Amino acid sequence: MSSVANPQITPFDGLSVCLFCGSSDAAHADYLQAASDFGAAMAKQGWRLVYGGGGVGLMGASARAAHAEGGKVVGVMPAFLRSRERLFDDVETIVVDTMHERKILMYDESDAFVVAPGGVGTLEEVVELLSWKRLDLHGKPIIFLNINGFWETFFALMKHSVEEGMTPPSFLQAWDVCDTVDEAVALLAQGATRRPLQYDQR
Repeated sequence: MSSVANPQITPFDGLSVCLFCGSSDAAHADYLQAASDFGAAMAKQGWRLVYGGGGVGLMGASARAAHAEGGKVVGVMPAFLRSRERLFDDVETIVVDTMHERKILMYDESDAFVVAPGGVGTLEEVVELLSWKRLDLHGKPIIFLNINGFWETFFALMKHSVEEGMTPPSFLQAWDVCDTVDEAVALLAQGATRRPLQYDQR
């Protein structure tokens, strides 16, 4: 894990929360509403939303809602996705070259992570983030926004990995789970758990 130098992003002194989420406009209405509610809540709390820069799906819903409430938003978008994910130009957006740069910059700019429903891209983002935590490279909070039980099968896979001896049992405590936006916001407001680095156990 390495940092990406980026003098272009406007400094922000408050809590910055990265939202990983889907970019599909075909997502269930409950998921789109949750993303919108989360973006609005971020603004009302005075926090900054860090997200993937797109104007589609849950990404777009969260950013538009945060912006509409006067919140701080920064998007990070790889250049090759500008047309597919329809860059949301109403907020501060940084265009980078690669997916790796996008993820590193989102990580560097965030104090905590919320993972809403999403597809393979969202899964890839959070798995890398969890992998870094597994290797004791960071202790930043990770909260799964488990709307309608969306992430239950992923949690089952992680438990299976533990049962098969591939992952230490302690790793199942590396994230928090919230079933509603209100629960996630309350946890962040209380100070989402930044647990000591303890997961790289053989």
